[in-house]
Amino acid sequence: MSGEGIGFGKAILFNEHFVVYGIPAIVSAIAKYTRAKVEPKEKAGWTIVDNRKATPRYKEDKIDQQKDSINRMVKKMGLDLSKNGVEITLEGNLYVASGIGASAASCVAITRALSKHFQLDYSNDEINEIAYEGEKGYHGTPSGIDNTASTFGGLIWFEKGEENIMDKINLQNPVEIVIGNTGKVANTTAAVAGVKERREKYPQKYAEIFDRAENIAYLARDALQDEDYKELGKLMNENHKLLQQIEVSSRELDFLVKLARDQGAYGAKLTGGGLGGNMIALTPNKDIQERVANAFEKEGFQSLRTSIGVTRGSE
Repeated sequence: MSGEGIGFGKAILFNEHFVVYGIPAIVSAIAKYTRAKVEPKEKAGWTIVDNRKATPRYKEDKIDQQKDSINRMVKKMGLDLSKNGVEITLEGNLYVASGIGASAASCVAITRALSKHFQLDYSNDEINEIAYEGEKGYHGTPSGIDNTASTFGGLIWFEKGEENIMDKINLQNPVEIVIGNTGKVANTTAAVAGVKERREKYPQKYAEIFDRAENIAYLARDALQDEDYKELGKLMNENHKLLQQIEVSSRELDFLVKLARDQGAYGAKLTGGGLGGNMIALTPNKDIQERVANAFEKEGFQSLRTSIGVTRGSE
């Protein structure tokens, strides 16, 4: 039998990079997803057909990581493909780029599809665990935040630790955002390594930045629960400044962030690994969303109109 599954894209609203060191982060699933289909084939092993629309060179640059990722998940699931193999097809409406959880969305979608194909009946917790193993192929030591948002949907408060803390943040209504794509494929592993190196070199400076990042997370959670989007936007702007200070932004990201704010976005910041990839603008009504997205496109950048706070079932 064949199997199908989806994984949501995501946007980190607060504290990418800081999350690696146990600082709380807030992440949301977005209303775009990757779909995986798994079908039997007579040859042993697995093959992949990747029909996702993507930033130029993204899929080519990530091919080795993708192979490593799928091998890890197959191993974790204990699948024997030595006699009968599978063909995995990836598609969906999530445009594949750095910073929107594309790798996690594919890991979750593939795990769900394999679970259905082999009638394993995995729970969401098990799906999440296997997808995390797949994420290691892309990110070395991932925080686990991307696969968690991709699996469960919604808005999530996330703290990395011996046992990860993961709390739902309830949002009454999904909120419009624009994701701007710099068109640059980012190397998350290099970005994470750079932060680690500089943190060791300038411990005092980084301790102060990290303290402020932690404070922002708690204020942002309150603003989300109160649906105070003006306050949330200000905190996003401040979070971007901290990410600039730890040197993970880029010229293109800063340009799009400023452009979004100039066009009326309540707040804007990079999202994901940085050094390229994507940024996110908070645009809590259709008019502002349209104005920001059009401004990006006029400057030759791709924009994605979507919303945060999307839960499973709203796919």
